[in-house]
Amino acid sequence: MSTLFEAQAPHPLADRLRPRSLSEVIGQDHLLGPEGPIGRMVASRHLASMILWGPPGCGKTTIARLLADGTDLVFEPLSAVFSGVADLRKVFDAARKRREMGQGTLLFVDEIHRFNRAQQDAFLPVVEDGTVILVGATTENPSFELIGALLSRAQVFVLRRLDDTALETLLGRAEQQLGRALPLSADGRAALRAMADGDGRFLLNLVEEIDRLPRNRELGPQELAELVQRRAPLYD
Repeated sequence: MSTLFEAQAPHPLADRLRPRSLSEVIGQDHLLGPEGPIGRMVASRHLASMILWGPPGCGKTTIARLLADGTDLVFEPLSAVFSGVADLRKVFDAARKRREMGQGTLLFVDEIHRFNRAQQDAFLPVVEDGTVILVGATTENPSFELIGALLSRAQVFVLRRLDDTALETLLGRAEQQLGRALPLSADGRAALRAMADGDGRFLLNLVEEIDRLPRNRELGPQELAELVQRRAPLYD
């Protein structure tokens, strides 16, 4: 539960625009739509463990959260960059206790490809017996980065880079949230989508930068290129 101070604190635009249902997620209808494999799982309220493979900023973390919400599972997030076997054991123990009480756990592991073979082995028994529903996210090809035993217990779904139409939809949502249109020329707007290169998070972060600039003129491709060059080290 958030505190009053947290509720009043400023939140990044990407956080404010985070989808509240799978139907609001853009660019992944092939997986999340009524006929998509994940959409059918949610409709039946029966999730299988899965690996979400896709580029940065395409919605992997958001989808995992919404899957937990849509199936009444406890959402347990971990980053493979900062977690080890001891952290996994704590999560597994908590999941076992919940299971005894009739509550399921969705374990979301960001950058799961960063776990070594021994760490990946630790998932096998708890995925096998249903202690956790594993949702792993990776930007790398799972066939090369994950052990075969884990891949045999999880379905791999490929998320698409956000296309131009999806990025324009996201821009429109951002402007609606901000309550004003961005000071962009038509060419500048197209350049902004091209610079995002399918990464929705990068797009929204850049929108915030643009919104903070003085509104004395429209920005074109050249001005946007200078802005991206200034903030690239921060993003990296």
